[in-house]
Amino acid sequence: MIQGVPSGSGHAEPAFGEADLTNCEREQIHFAGSVQPHGALLVVREPELTILQASANAAAFLGNPPGALAGRSLALVASDVALRIEPLLADPLDTIPAIVQCQAGRPAAPHDVLVHRPACGAGLIIELERAGPAQELSRYVEGALQTILGAWSMRALSDGVARIFRDLTGYDRVMVYRFDDEGHGEVIAEERAAHLEAYLGNRYPASDIPRMARRLYEHNRVRVLVDVGYAPVPVLPRRSPDTDAELDLSLCVLRSISPMHIQYLQNMGVGATLVMSIMVGGRLWGLVACHHYAPRFAPFGMRAACELIAEALGTRIAALESFAQAQAELSVRRLEQRLIEAISREGDWRSALFDQQEALLQPLNASGAALLLEGQVRTTGDVPATPALRAIGEWLDRKRPEQGVFVTSALGQQARQFAPLSPVAAGLVAAPISTAPGEYLLWFRPEQVRTVTWGGDPTKPVLVGGNPAQLSPRQSFARWHQVVEGTSEAWTPRDQTAARLIGDTVADVVLQFRSVRLLIAQDQLAQVRRQVGLSDQPVIIADELGGVQLANEALLRLLSEPLRSTPPRNLESLLVAFTDPDDVAERIRDVIAGRRNWRGEVGLRGPGDEVRPMLVRADPVFSAPDRVLGFVFLFTDLSERKQAEAARRRFQEGIVQGHPVRQGRLDGEADLLFRNLLNTVVENAQLAALEITDGVEVARMPRMLDSVHASVRRTATVLEHLLRHANPATDDDAA
Repeated sequence: MIQGVPSGSGHAEPAFGEADLTNCEREQIHFAGSVQPHGALLVVREPELTILQASANAAAFLGNPPGALAGRSLALVASDVALRIEPLLADPLDTIPAIVQCQAGRPAAPHDVLVHRPACGAGLIIELERAGPAQELSRYVEGALQTILGAWSMRALSDGVARIFRDLTGYDRVMVYRFDDEGHGEVIAEERAAHLEAYLGNRYPASDIPRMARRLYEHNRVRVLVDVGYAPVPVLPRRSPDTDAELDLSLCVLRSISPMHIQYLQNMGVGATLVMSIMVGGRLWGLVACHHYAPRFAPFGMRAACELIAEALGTRIAALESFAQAQAELSVRRLEQRLIEAISREGDWRSALFDQQEALLQPLNASGAALLLEGQVRTTGDVPATPALRAIGEWLDRKRPEQGVFVTSALGQQARQFAPLSPVAAGLVAAPISTAPGEYLLWFRPEQVRTVTWGGDPTKPVLVGGNPAQLSPRQSFARWHQVVEGTSEAWTPRDQTAARLIGDTVADVVLQFRSVRLLIAQDQLAQVRRQVGLSDQPVIIADELGGVQLANEALLRLLSEPLRSTPPRNLESLLVAFTDPDDVAERIRDVIAGRRNWRGEVGLRGPGDEVRPMLVRADPVFSAPDRVLGFVFLFTDLSERKQAEAARRRFQEGIVQGHPVRQGRLDGEADLLFRNLLNTVVENAQLAALEITDGVEVARMPRMLDSVHASVRRTATVLEHLLRHANPATDDDAA
């Protein structure tokens, strides 16, 4: 991204410091061009370490005479810094900065030096800060990890983490801050000095943290502001002499903060901040925000410990959320068993959905549910009248969610004609159960009139000062209470998972029964053939001799071109599509001749000779105990499940391999402490992996497991940096 050039949105992106509240969402805060004055920044060309750019305070910071440093050798300007960073040049430094401790300045004093490469690859960035006092943080980190691992609820976890961070950092206020689906944030836990006003429960609009800032929080997991009243120190020259590009400061701990955010903090009376990202499944779940009401410096050791704890926190949250989804799946599986039992006992699966109200309502904590199927309506609990239910089905047909379920907590706001239904149907979850129009399983929640507490009036984010052109963030952060009407309690990810699973189960049953009807009721053949044929579930319906009566479009799409263009006449003609035709032929003969069920995995060769793993479910259809009408073969794609299994194996292999420390980086005592702490981190990650594999839907499992594994690798790297920083003698030995 180049300063001032319009992005894909079609709007010019304001340069750093030139944004107002109308365009701060797009401010290029990573091209700040300046740093905070508690440290100094250098950019050097590799490998000769010639200085390309330097912060205006760098010469004085390093004890050099006043004057430009650009063009000079780092070895002449700061010899110990050059000596210490040279062994790091072969390291990957584009995601996590490396840390060394050096002697710098006149008189020489210990400095923490952070080294990384910017995304543009223009040089090596070196940040210097005066080293903080020695702290024994490793034992503290170990205790914090044990506390996180022992938390079994989100409330206990967030409260415990707020205490951990306040004890560790000493800031006046620590808040655990969670984002909702719309990007608004809520303070879900807080530890503060006794004289401070409570922010617990306050909500803040999504606009308080612009999109660009959220993106940086995902890459740079710890951000520090030492003094809100600081004077920015420019980087000179502003553009690289080698590339003429702006310097990307995304990973820089010294990066200047947006003037908009500075104004925001000043309006709150805050003097210093320390903020850690909470990453769950590769997304920004929330923040741990530490506020101090006077300037406060957080040295590297403290920040590294905070990052370790925040990574462990994200892993634990993933485990808790996955456990909740696993519980939802368990309740759905119980309902599925009831459906199967009802079919075998009564021949009617619908009774199992509605004869015990809680079995359908409890998995989603819904107050009512309705089934719209084949023009009929069945309900349980508190639901709108039948005409309104049919109208909702017709409205959903026009919206037709392409993937998964449709979810809203404000149906009347989405469609004004349904606003009068709010007393019983403010919230709606709809799961399509077929491709036919108007066929849904619906769940409802009533209106819940509630008071939402905002940190200031979210509808008035700006205040015009003496100069009408000068806009600033809202100046009042007093609690502002908003009465919310026409909405229900929000549907959680657990609720949505339960709805999807129940909907999929009912959709399978509907398809199975429609397939049976095709064999029993020839007068309905045309209608049912169309419904089965349009189903997304691949299916073959065969007669009692194995002749193919119907192979739907979903099945034909999986076949190679010759078979697709000439639909199969019998099951035998499909054998060439399987990777093991002899085994499949034997199974099919057993199904037809023995009138037996078959459940098994096969490899199906499709377009481009791609082999797709499939689960086959074959069932005979009886019209009488001794008479078979035919057979139904249902196919389920196992590709995502196989990918999940591969991800599980990768995770286990990666965890077992561990994170070896390179020779000479840590001494014996530090190496032992590293391994003990890493064992705790790995234990936390393995527990999270168990919950993820039990609770997360198969399609998301590889990404979630890879995210946990990446978190372990990142934690190990940061832990090594922390222990090396705490044992600078190791660096001397390595040098």
